[in-house]
Amino acid sequence: MTATPATPGDLAAIVSRLRAAGCVFAEDEARLLTDTARSAADVAAMVDRRVSGHPLEHVLGWAEFCGLRIAITDGVFVPRRRSAFLVRQAVAVALTAAAPPAATGTPGQQGPHHRRTVIVDLCCGSGAIGVAVASALDSAELHAADIDDAAVACARQNVAPIGGQVYQGDLYDPLPARLRGRVDVLVVNAPYVPTSEIALMPPEARLHEPSIALDGGSDGVDVHRRVAGAASGWLAHDGTLLIETSDRQAATTAAAMTESGLVPVITSDDDFDATVVIGSRGAVPGTPPRAGAAARTRSGR
Repeated sequence: MTATPATPGDLAAIVSRLRAAGCVFAEDEARLLTDTARSAADVAAMVDRRVSGHPLEHVLGWAEFCGLRIAITDGVFVPRRRSAFLVRQAVAVALTAAAPPAATGTPGQQGPHHRRTVIVDLCCGSGAIGVAVASALDSAELHAADIDDAAVACARQNVAPIGGQVYQGDLYDPLPARLRGRVDVLVVNAPYVPTSEIALMPPEARLHEPSIALDGGSDGVDVHRRVAGAASGWLAHDGTLLIETSDRQAATTAAAMTESGLVPVITSDDDFDATVVIGSRGAVPGTPPRAGAAARTRSGR
């Protein structure tokens, strides 16, 4: 069934309702809603949900992320724009690791005989990050895991089309034992909002996304410590752990990696307002860590 085109009058009325409800990008949202809806009744129901405060992505049933359309179902964490920086860093790490020592041709390009890059996306939510990383590589083996029922069901919709697997359980617990010592890229967007700050989040997040996807404990780094603590047992000898965090929590996340035997580098991007801590068994290529501290890099304006 195709969408029923909305008339200019319909669009104007929808924009007015959305704007009155506080939607900053009311015009864009109105177009997305009318383009996605299958009937006039569908449009009305979707606008009602959006006006009542449901996240736009839950209403649409999808989110645009890194140029991909990711299925998003009710009660599932919505991928943030800032996480595109985590994807970029993970792809860069994967391509660097895939390049042979004496590479010829395009730098960083995977050779025809290189084995598939093994990617694990922990606390995967919709699976958006793992899917985006795997989709940017020539050859990848994707595994994703989450503890939440709704997230796992949603992730399977997104991961299955590219041949990946999704498991349900707490962090590493559900991963198959055959992945131990084989993971090239371990990418993690675990919850990192301090418990005391959950109440300060926008209603769209705190009312419609699961608390388990938001609450990072007293300092927001509880899950990061658990991830880092067990990472070495899963990473390949040259594997890398990448964790999204905030600028103010980055040093604490980096410390958790150091305590677990990894060498951390903190990298940030002003345009995305994003921070990622990258932990490896040795220094991240081109960025030697300072003595006693994690190296820090920054990009963007």
